[in-house]
Amino acid sequence: MAADHVDVLIVGAGLSGIGAAVHLGRECPGKTYAVLEARGAIGGTWDLFRYPGIRSDSDMYTLGYSFKPWTDPKAIADGDSIRAYVRQTAREYDVERHIRFHHRAVRAEWDSATARWTVHAHRDDTGEDVTLTCAFLFTNSGYYRYDEGYTPRFPGVERYAGTLVHPQHWPDDLDYAGKRVVVIGSGATAVTLVPAMAERAAHVTMLQRSPTYVIALPSRDPFADAARRWLPPKAAYAVARWKNVTLGVANFQLSRRAPGVVKRFLRRAAKGRLPSGYDVDRHFSPRYNPWDQRLCVVPDGDLFAALSAGRASVVTDTIDTFTEQGIRLASGEELPADVVVTATGLNLLALGGMTLAVDGAEVDLASTVAYKGMMLSGVPNFAMTIGYTNASWTLKADLVATYVCRLLRHLDDTGRQIVTPLAPDTDDLVPIIDLQSGYVLRAVDQLPKQGPQAPWRLHQNYPRDVRLMRHGPLTDGVRFDRAGVPATAATTSGGTDA
Repeated sequence: MAADHVDVLIVGAGLSGIGAAVHLGRECPGKTYAVLEARGAIGGTWDLFRYPGIRSDSDMYTLGYSFKPWTDPKAIADGDSIRAYVRQTAREYDVERHIRFHHRAVRAEWDSATARWTVHAHRDDTGEDVTLTCAFLFTNSGYYRYDEGYTPRFPGVERYAGTLVHPQHWPDDLDYAGKRVVVIGSGATAVTLVPAMAERAAHVTMLQRSPTYVIALPSRDPFADAARRWLPPKAAYAVARWKNVTLGVANFQLSRRAPGVVKRFLRRAAKGRLPSGYDVDRHFSPRYNPWDQRLCVVPDGDLFAALSAGRASVVTDTIDTFTEQGIRLASGEELPADVVVTATGLNLLALGGMTLAVDGAEVDLASTVAYKGMMLSGVPNFAMTIGYTNASWTLKADLVATYVCRLLRHLDDTGRQIVTPLAPDTDDLVPIIDLQSGYVLRAVDQLPKQGPQAPWRLHQNYPRDVRLMRHGPLTDGVRFDRAGVPATAATTSGGTDA
């Protein structure tokens, strides 16, 4: 069967994949494209996760698209609202008809002679295998496994007679009203679940091995509300977006340069929202510095409110074993539980599990170096979206999509068909994701690396990246070729523009 061909093949129909398609349609209107989506719906993460209270962990003025203002009053939005926003965007910009649902990209093979990728996909709905070709491959599949969350092996878990559930696979029929719930974890999912479940449960206990930094922010942004009263929608959205970007960059830079100051601020803020005498140091003062892991945002301080009202509690301890009725801790304390939620994290999976080959040679992702945080050394006509770890994912996704469009136009303008990043001549390499979170550390050896400086360093700085990605050079660190030049020749050449 002949393979379908498009100019650009986008993998993933989540927040960043839909955004990539819109950018392509607007900035390269002559290009044909298709979107492969492994699941049966638009939305990605926001369609997959359905646990109680699911919401954004950053504000929607930066998590929203640059081209489509977020108009909902809530700055920290629930999952249903975000999913509706992504789907509305796909309809409004005529992306829906380009999406092929239930198409899971399995493997992609580059051929320099034809300057094409051959992409093999599996249709989970029919069981058939499908082949497509494209001139440029653009993956927007995130970096974790959709089919399996991370759950450590708990001693005695087979004896537990209650209900055990992972947030990534929340049962539609789970009834926890009036029941005792233990949520294992202390990250963004746990701090979302606890106050949401506490509204109906008899009591919810957040069991954490170690604390996380938690900060309360208003669910509505007073600055954005005022801007909407005085400015047109697009202008109001832009100023609110840049205000939040500026505050986020300042917070991150201060955390890096004066972590003690930020630690004291976060401790004082938590203490002010908790009952007198609460052991803040034990439960809300981590051993690591702020932004070594992501800060957890709680809208309107809902977690602190649930703790203050006695509807929820935090226990900082380790698990000795599960029992029939609940969990016995290392301290000897027993936590009775009708429902245990293992909010224990994600499993990383680069490129959605898709493998790559270039001119017959397998690509080892861990041996590649990321170019501008979006392309891989030695891999032609390929880009991936990896968002910021210290800010909203979409800020970087928008920049990556814009840069891809710039590259495509440059190829057309110069009569070239191939662009290949050239690996930097350095051994000073570190993982592309620099967080110390468990889900990163478990898979760090499988990820691409980054170099010591631009264009091989992924900056966690949106204003700086705007200059680099929207207005910076296109020819630094890459080689442009016509079809027929082997990728090995491109990656070993000292030139940047053949």
